[in-house]
Amino acid sequence: MMENELLKIGITQGDTNGVGWEVILKTLADPRIVELCTPIIYGSPKAAGYYRNTLREVENVPLNTISDAAHARAGKVNIVPIGEGEIKIEPGIATPTSGKAAVDALRRAVEELKAGEIDALVTAPINKEAVQGEDFHFTGHTEFLASELEGEPLMMMCSERLRVGLVTIHIPVSEISSALTQEKIVERLTQLRGLLKQDFGIVEPRIAVLSLNPHAGDGGLLGKEEEEIIRPAIVEAYKQGVLAYGPFASDGLFGSGNYTRYDAILAMYHDQGLAPFKMLSPDGVNFTACLREVRTSPDHGVAYDIAGKDQADPQSMRSAIYTAIDIVRHRRAWEEWTENPLPHVERERKERGERREEKGVKEEE
Repeated sequence: MMENELLKIGITQGDTNGVGWEVILKTLADPRIVELCTPIIYGSPKAAGYYRNTLREVENVPLNTISDAAHARAGKVNIVPIGEGEIKIEPGIATPTSGKAAVDALRRAVEELKAGEIDALVTAPINKEAVQGEDFHFTGHTEFLASELEGEPLMMMCSERLRVGLVTIHIPVSEISSALTQEKIVERLTQLRGLLKQDFGIVEPRIAVLSLNPHAGDGGLLGKEEEEIIRPAIVEAYKQGVLAYGPFASDGLFGSGNYTRYDAILAMYHDQGLAPFKMLSPDGVNFTACLREVRTSPDHGVAYDIAGKDQADPQSMRSAIYTAIDIVRHRRAWEEWTENPLPHVERERKERGERREEKGVKEEE
């Protein structure tokens, strides 16, 4: 890819009965987006047309129809048509067809992501029940991408104000304690340190670790996970070079504002991290970190209650696209910075030798 070439950003339509198409169209109506990247939507032109007609103050977004990402045109909003004949638009209702449309778009986009045809993927929200089928039994995007892409995914929420990583992701609250191990927490802290350096350009990140129990267990009175699992994991990770601190009670860390002293927070479970994040960063981004490829999404769901009513705020979708672009660029810069210097040395020696030989030939002449 040439240095000045725009990144190709794939965007999946998500659930066709949710707010996905509305936030996509509102975001891409801004002509500055195509100056930053080449967007490629995987979805239904029929659904796009339907939701375009529900938007009152958004100019028409011309869609350039293509067969695949390789034919995408810079300066245009491109679309790879998905499942046209099966689409039935029913805003606000979870249906098997809306779930299938979301899955079909996701599968096609991931195929092209794996093939290197797009540089990053941004996904519109899906309904976890509607997408279930004979060939799709995943509890969310993160789990599906983990099965398709290289790496061990870490679910991370990020904004300019806050970054939150999760030890456990989509599991019942009753299973959280048994899922926590010292090894798992050390692994997550190591992952978090690495991605903050590689994907966000932080030289040596400071990470706050949350406790599991109220008041960080109160010395074992309210639970022993802090003393037996979480604190030993922090000590071990620190020995391995991770600047990890805690465990901190979630209410105290966020309520006092002390979370601002850290580059990221590691939460033990989904709602522990996402509740304060969404309160503090309503336009934040969900980033599936530590995979070979980059995937981001808005931090909201399908929002069936406002689907088709021209009420959805596109800022989180806009932020997801910006974040995807930034992370890809950071990764490429990191690869350059950390590239093995030996090949460069050997190449320079070879070039110097060729120059000396050439000079010797000229002197003989």
